[in-house]
Amino acid sequence: MQQDAYTRAGVNIASGNEITRRITQAVRATYGSEVLAGIGTFGGLFDAAALKNMNAPVLVASTDGVGTKTKVASRLNRWDTIGNDLVNHCVNDILVQGARPLFFLDYVASSKLEPDHIAALVISVADACREVGCALLGGETAEMPGVYEAGEVDLAGTIVGVVERERIIDGSQISIGDIILALPSSGLHTNGYSLARRVLSELDWNEPNAELDMSIGTALLAAHRCYLNPVDQLQAAGVEIKGLAHITGGGVVDNLPRILPDDTSAVIERGTWPEPPIFGLIQRLGSIPDDEMFHVFNMGLGMMVIVAPEQRELALETLAGDVYEVGKIAAGNRDVLIQGATS
Repeated sequence: MQQDAYTRAGVNIASGNEITRRITQAVRATYGSEVLAGIGTFGGLFDAAALKNMNAPVLVASTDGVGTKTKVASRLNRWDTIGNDLVNHCVNDILVQGARPLFFLDYVASSKLEPDHIAALVISVADACREVGCALLGGETAEMPGVYEAGEVDLAGTIVGVVERERIIDGSQISIGDIILALPSSGLHTNGYSLARRVLSELDWNEPNAELDMSIGTALLAAHRCYLNPVDQLQAAGVEIKGLAHITGGGVVDNLPRILPDDTSAVIERGTWPEPPIFGLIQRLGSIPDDEMFHVFNMGLGMMVIVAPEQRELALETLAGDVYEVGKIAAGNRDVLIQGATS
């Protein structure tokens, strides 16, 4: 009787149990020997002895979400991609300080737990964790009628990684004359969707769009890139990375200054990298000025990499075709000048 009353109140315990059953295999596939307890326990257990071979391990943690990209998934009824967005976003956020992922925790909430949707979403989280060697150590699925609107889903996650203290990347060595490289984005990644959805809301998201060479829905759901592998390639080749900036909410304008020393600025030359056409479509239909576009979206700049001039060629050769020289460090006050952009 108690469960029946709870169901009438809007919470179905059976749905939660069914989701757990469906995701268990995918979650356990992310475990290594360091995971002592995971799904089904009150708290995940991760053996810290895995760090014993490090000299001075520093834990790095970050929490983030995918914002209103979940509304795109809902409109297209496609739930097997935004879990990848979440994990890759969080991996990139700790990567900028040099950290590699250890384990991840996810949180999924909705007004009503639909097993098909939520299971597909969590399995995509698990798949992304497995790809980067990160354990999906635990998580929560919450059914919260009255808090979330019908059909809405919220997705967030927390990542914990580790870096040797001497290998922390903090931007402190950045100096005037350094080169700014960019690893390209696949599209919006996980930011700017409230504006993008408003501008594009009246268009057909399923039909091929000539300007994009794909449907709008496909462009909007393009997965947030993970930059772990290209950064590893650069470091393995001997490139000394002075700074990394993950271009997320706030665009280039707000994110790049976070790693700049006080007496420096960044000069970005527009036209030196390919801008995914989804940005041009949004800008044109929304009549959005350049400066706002660069403040809301990544504009094709997924991860900024700062290197010394003498390491420029090595970096470009190491990631040929997947890295662009887009600017330089100049004197200033931690600001960003985008040349070729109009206000």
